[in-house]
Amino acid sequence: MAAEEEERMAEQEERAEEERAAAEEERAAAEEERAALAAIFCGPGEWEVLGRSETRGSVCRVRTTAEGPSGPDTPLELVFHLPAGYPACPPGVSVGSERLTRAQCAALRDQLLEQARAFPPEPMVHQLVLWAQQNLRHLLAPPGSGAGPGGCATAGPGEAEAPWTALVRLDHMRAKASYTRTLRHWASALGLAGRLLFAGRVILLLLQGPRDRVKEFLVLQRTSKVDVDSSGRKCRERMASVLWEAWAQPGHARFLAFEVKEFSSLDELQKEFEAAGLLALFSELALGLVK
Repeated sequence: MAAEEEERMAEQEERAEEERAAAEEERAAAEEERAALAAIFCGPGEWEVLGRSETRGSVCRVRTTAEGPSGPDTPLELVFHLPAGYPACPPGVSVGSERLTRAQCAALRDQLLEQARAFPPEPMVHQLVLWAQQNLRHLLAPPGSGAGPGGCATAGPGEAEAPWTALVRLDHMRAKASYTRTLRHWASALGLAGRLLFAGRVILLLLQGPRDRVKEFLVLQRTSKVDVDSSGRKCRERMASVLWEAWAQPGHARFLAFEVKEFSSLDELQKEFEAAGLLALFSELALGLVK
């Protein structure tokens, strides 16, 4: 009986230790997200932590704009109530805007809460802000306007412009699977397409989409702990470098998705750049890296 009791107590202690480790990981993830959000929403008054408590969690505010019924620069004030168990527990959301009615703010809040419940239990404030920016116009469109989901609304200013394209070199990936998964997640959340290319020890990242979204991706990459160091501890990407960025030109491919590709030879990598209409870029910048 004594042996069984000792075994039971050991199991309880092990579970308690796992719970403590999980809680610490959640706190670290939330802290990393706050640092990333402060870097992204860095304009005056765009980001503010309104309060923090060990037991009640924290409250933060994002001030941004979105395309709404009153125009492309509809101001939004989004207040996120992050419980102590966040991100395992989804946040609460409050919405305010001087150009939206109370009913419209409530409709956006309800949709954001629904999205938060649907997201996996990971830091999600930035994804919720992006969702609001991308869907406000559709959400509040009057019936029959053609601007709702599946409608045929005319492209607004800037929607038909060429996408911004960036070529980034990543120095290394120790935690390749989780790092790649994180890049896929960010690309999806930001609506970006592109390629993650592995050729021997060389890792190249091609990003394509709206210029501000590409910038947000790069800020996330530099401010979030996406890899591990030689001791296995999570660390930030400090060695990434932007090799080239510009508006896509005639002849440049328009990527339709974010794909991960691995190449066993230089010729294969060259063909990938050629198919993308970026052969000159390969010759000028990428070729020297893989030789």
